[in-house]
Amino acid sequence: MRSLSWRLHSLTPFLAAASITACAVAPAVDPLDGPAMTLAAPAGAVEAPTTFENPGGMWMPGQMAEHAAALRELGLAYDPAGLMDPTSFPLGAVVSLGGCSASFVSPDGLIVTNHHCVGGALQYNSTAESNLLVEGFLAKDRESEMWAGPTKRVYVTTSFKDVTQEVLAGTHDVDDNAKRSATIRQNRKDLTAACESGKSDTRCRVASFFEGAQFFQIEQLEIRDIRLVYAPHEGVGVFGGEIDNWRWPRHTGDYSFLRAYVGPDGKPADHDVKNVPYHPPHHLKVATQGVSAGDLVMVAGYPGRTNRLKTADEVESATRWYYPRAIARREQYIAVLEAVTKDDPALSIKAAGTLRSLNNGLTNNRGMLEGLDRGGLAKARAGEEAKLIAWINADEARRKRFGGVLEAIAELNMKSRRTRDADAASRDLLSASTLLGRAFLLIEMAEARPKKDAERESWLQERNWPRLTQRLEASAKKFDPRIDRAVFRLMLERAVSLPENSRPEALAKIVGERVDGSSIEDALDKLYAKTRLDKTEVVISQLHKATSTKLARSKDPFMKLAFTLREIQKNGKQRAEIRAGAMAKLRPAYIAALREFKGGTLAPDANSTLRITYGTVRGYSPAPGKPVYEPFTWPSEMVAKHTGETPFAAPSAVLAAVQKGNFGPYAAESGGEAPLDFLADLDITGGNSGSAALNAKGELVGLAFDGNYEAMASDWIFIPAITRSIQVDIRYVLWIMDAVDGADALLLEMGVTPSID
Repeated sequence: MRSLSWRLHSLTPFLAAASITACAVAPAVDPLDGPAMTLAAPAGAVEAPTTFENPGGMWMPGQMAEHAAALRELGLAYDPAGLMDPTSFPLGAVVSLGGCSASFVSPDGLIVTNHHCVGGALQYNSTAESNLLVEGFLAKDRESEMWAGPTKRVYVTTSFKDVTQEVLAGTHDVDDNAKRSATIRQNRKDLTAACESGKSDTRCRVASFFEGAQFFQIEQLEIRDIRLVYAPHEGVGVFGGEIDNWRWPRHTGDYSFLRAYVGPDGKPADHDVKNVPYHPPHHLKVATQGVSAGDLVMVAGYPGRTNRLKTADEVESATRWYYPRAIARREQYIAVLEAVTKDDPALSIKAAGTLRSLNNGLTNNRGMLEGLDRGGLAKARAGEEAKLIAWINADEARRKRFGGVLEAIAELNMKSRRTRDADAASRDLLSASTLLGRAFLLIEMAEARPKKDAERESWLQERNWPRLTQRLEASAKKFDPRIDRAVFRLMLERAVSLPENSRPEALAKIVGERVDGSSIEDALDKLYAKTRLDKTEVVISQLHKATSTKLARSKDPFMKLAFTLREIQKNGKQRAEIRAGAMAKLRPAYIAALREFKGGTLAPDANSTLRITYGTVRGYSPAPGKPVYEPFTWPSEMVAKHTGETPFAAPSAVLAAVQKGNFGPYAAESGGEAPLDFLADLDITGGNSGSAALNAKGELVGLAFDGNYEAMASDWIFIPAITRSIQVDIRYVLWIMDAVDGADALLLEMGVTPSID
């Protein structure tokens, strides 16, 4: 979930490679798995039985050799070896947007992704008089393409390199957990610095796989000038809104286009009118023939995070504490934002992206909780773990290698649980306000500047200084003191609602010893009345020159508060480092045990690196005994849903085009309409949004944008019988572009001849 305020003091997830790892393992026998289904054929589609049932897995390119036989059997029409090389076809056309996935679709840097992945660019260019989030946008020519903003990036992966030995060097005989964690962190920083040395257009990260058992250095070309080309009206791109989110049948045209620009010399450059379109080494071809039920389909993208290797104890904690807390927090957050932005169009634009993200996360969290708890997945994980423990205990050699690992992990988790309410509330308070975040940033930057670059935290190294300024510039577009104060108040009220012995130390330091509603308002009045940190230009001017001594003398109330809370912030980071160091020793042993127990190849958990997943177009039954959902939806169904009221308000031009019934070459093979959305049994998660769905020839047939509610808990366990990805069909995209929006120039650029008057 994206938070309302950009947390400048918590940049690690964006600026330094976060090590979010676990191993995605399909259970040997899944109690919820059913036999392969025969799909019912939708109107206008060719009926085809399917027998392949995807066992799940988000595979690294280097693992794809082991899937060559399966892919050939499913009909792959090119050499599977190409999937092992991120610089070859088709992976060379697949890019990351830093939170979403996308693909090049023309020689001139045209990029296709989801509509919800360009929300930031739409918001950046919107005003109360011209709200592109609602109206959409189509550049009439390349000169009219709009800059997506200072923080928008496109990352093209150019290299994967195993650096496990280098990362773990000097840690094997270390007993001190904090030292082990610090050594790993420093080794990763050193590798990153060496990788980027002398390369101004390159970003490197050292990512952790299999819970720290393996590390890969990933090198990416970073393109910094990205422009908005085309986004349909919200009545297409967001049709169904939150009501239909994570649901099937779905009728959302979730697509948009960007373009990557570089300097006249062909190298990445900051935004400039003199820049020219980037010419990628590979781009995808739009399929001339769409997919049908049973066809092979593949997605390549950058999935964000899954949790399939968490222990049964950790699944239980997620079920009993994390998700219930997250749901309540999001519900309150949404209510606060809706109240403060009501009847204010300009303020609504500032909060629009956050509200969509919060609502999306809320639905996701509710589905996760249902799947893990009432769906019985937590019990299923406990059963699997019991088998693992029995397997370990059945052999003396295995007991010596793996005995006690699960118990040690559980002990660490139990220690964290004793203070988890206070710790979570403390994190909320320290990150609730953009202005407090700016104060922390200035303090941390001032502390880091006198150090050697290698000694600084990753996100404070010189390689990231331009980004800090750009992030500040971008945050100005979303910041408003009314929103900031309302969110800060909410987090203070949530901390007050905790039992007194669970309240975070930071609470009293913010509001004083008397903790109640009036003391909260008094504290907020003092903070917001005289601060100058709401002026972005003031913060930027101090970012690279203010000293710790000068900042300590500041009378700005947010700066004074940040100094008051600095020790709490440091202590929290130190505890996290000690825990990470302990887990760095235990998790790889757990992985090793699970590898042997399961046998065969394991797919690492999602960690925002390039992955491939493959399967087939197929429907599903939402519950035992229920009819099988057809794998396609159609424009006429969207018209039937149309009410004229958001979120079911399709543009009049779309309604008229459906009524006219001319779908031209975009109609399904048997005639009729252009398919709108389709299902596949692909293994995706957040971050896969915008991933190109490819057919057996590697041609573009759709864009992944969602999953189904019944399988929401697939981030924890993949259930073949019901886990489905939802894609917008490329035939619908092309039809809207041709018959409705008049995007002829873009169609021609992609090699498609407009054919509908």
